[in-house]
Amino acid sequence: MPPSNRDIEMNIFPIKEDSLAPGSSYTMREPLYEDTAPPRLFDRLVDGFRRDPNQRITPKDPLNEIHAAEAAQLHRPMLARRGSQSHYYDVRQANLQTAQSHLARKLKGRHLQMIAIGGSIGTGLFVASGRALEVGGPGSLLVAYLFVGCMLYCTVQALGELAVSFPVAGSFSAYSTRFLDPSWGFAMGWNYALQWLVALPLEIIAASITITYWSPDINKAIFVTIFLITVVVINLFGVKGYGEAEFIFAIVKVVAVIGFILLGIVLNIGGVPGGGYIGVRYWRDPGAFHNGFKGLCSVFVTSAFAFAGTELVGLAAAETANPRKSLPTAIKQVFWRITLFYIVALFLIGLLVPYDDPRLLIPGAASAAASPFVIAIENAGIEVLPSVMNVVILIAVLSVGNSSVFGSSRTLAALADQNQAPKILAYVDRRGRPLVSIVIASSMGLIAYIADSDAQGVVLDWLVAISGLSSIFTWSSICLAHIRFRRAWAGRGHSLRELAFKSQCGVQGSWLGLGFNVLVLVAQFWVGAWPVGWRQQGPSELAKNFFLQYMAAPVVIIFYLAHRLYTRTSFIRLDEMDIDTGRREFNLPILLAQEAEERRGWPKWKRVYKFLC
Repeated sequence: MPPSNRDIEMNIFPIKEDSLAPGSSYTMREPLYEDTAPPRLFDRLVDGFRRDPNQRITPKDPLNEIHAAEAAQLHRPMLARRGSQSHYYDVRQANLQTAQSHLARKLKGRHLQMIAIGGSIGTGLFVASGRALEVGGPGSLLVAYLFVGCMLYCTVQALGELAVSFPVAGSFSAYSTRFLDPSWGFAMGWNYALQWLVALPLEIIAASITITYWSPDINKAIFVTIFLITVVVINLFGVKGYGEAEFIFAIVKVVAVIGFILLGIVLNIGGVPGGGYIGVRYWRDPGAFHNGFKGLCSVFVTSAFAFAGTELVGLAAAETANPRKSLPTAIKQVFWRITLFYIVALFLIGLLVPYDDPRLLIPGAASAAASPFVIAIENAGIEVLPSVMNVVILIAVLSVGNSSVFGSSRTLAALADQNQAPKILAYVDRRGRPLVSIVIASSMGLIAYIADSDAQGVVLDWLVAISGLSSIFTWSSICLAHIRFRRAWAGRGHSLRELAFKSQCGVQGSWLGLGFNVLVLVAQFWVGAWPVGWRQQGPSELAKNFFLQYMAAPVVIIFYLAHRLYTRTSFIRLDEMDIDTGRREFNLPILLAQEAEERRGWPKWKRVYKFLC
């Protein structure tokens, strides 16, 4: 029965207090027709920071305590071992809690595409690549970035398939918890959060190094404060503010890298006044490879750090309006990001800058002109462009710092809602912001004030070590989760046609990505234990070098063993794997028919473009 006009009126207007007589019915109460003053700006601002009891990063448990206890008894062999009831971890409850995210879905397709193309291009490409060039030479630089790029392309394809089907908050740890082992999911969640927590001070320290290009004696603390406040303010605008800021930052970085590639080609062929043909001169003298095979292996951590953040596309899928349409397009564009912005740009860097240039960033030093991009332009004698390139680096630093607060805060809040972190981190205000997690993530930026210390180069090395190798564990887990998901999917009688998005690399690509990740871990262990010139180093120096190269490994192992010993979880078997909870149900036959009909009307150029992008 439709509501009457009287019912609508009673719902719109407040009720007079004196009309609430005992025994009176709802319709007998007199509404208050007087105009009410709108809340003041300050009151609205304060109210926005208050807790919203109905909105969380992940939803409240949809089962009551009785149903949860019954589910625990029915599925006890999968969830925990015998004798572990004192610290029981309910993986099915965790799956239910992450099944439907309450994050505001305000990211549009253009936001997701620019995040995929240039969202995390920062110091790993513009600054830390100078260290990689000095250690391994231009040949090692190109081979290592190409190797990690191929590995990452396979990984992102697997992530796209999982993220479209399961767009959940804290996606990486959720996939490991659901398809691998709850304790491994706990370790991956904290590993990923820690990776981005240390990335913020790392990027701000790099920004302060870049600032000294114009004035070496400047007080870096001033700019650390400016950058930190800017990043915090952007994230306080919520996910829409993050998306718009990343859209602008990514455009600047994309234009800058494309411009440098065009300039690099001109510089290499001698197209500037007073500059002769360079060609492959620096590949012959001082050479293409430095420190041999060990030099190549030493570049892997730097290249992994440079590519870190590409997986943010999967994390942002939970806050995208239409992941079924936007995510596949963004995933395809990762190929162009790897090819154009990393491989081509760094190949030109190897042609324009010799690895023995003293201005490159070397261990224990933090040169003001550390970026090989700036050095290449300076070598050509162009006066204005080095300053322009430094401005681009500063923008890139703000971009990655912005992403670090976004990634770490969402991961921490999702961990808290899954009972894998302190509950206070799950605080979500009325505007949908994980406020406490944002504050914790932003406070890590205070470490950047060490930029005025003489130990800034040492701190930079340690932060790169923690953040760099962490990505390898995350990517390995994504590939392995995809492999096991495909096995369980086929075991339940499903076909690939039922998936809304399929990895272009398939399961073979995930096996390839997993194998490449393992090879990088093995190579880094070898380089860490026996670095270049290890015979001339003392025991303390060798130990320091090992942890610089392999810092993330003991962190992951400690998290995993602590959670496994405490909760006594077990490895999830294929026949017990949950592939239904939280899976997006798309009406694929109708969608595919509509898309096929739309494609028939496309011109040939658009078909080629859509296939590639």
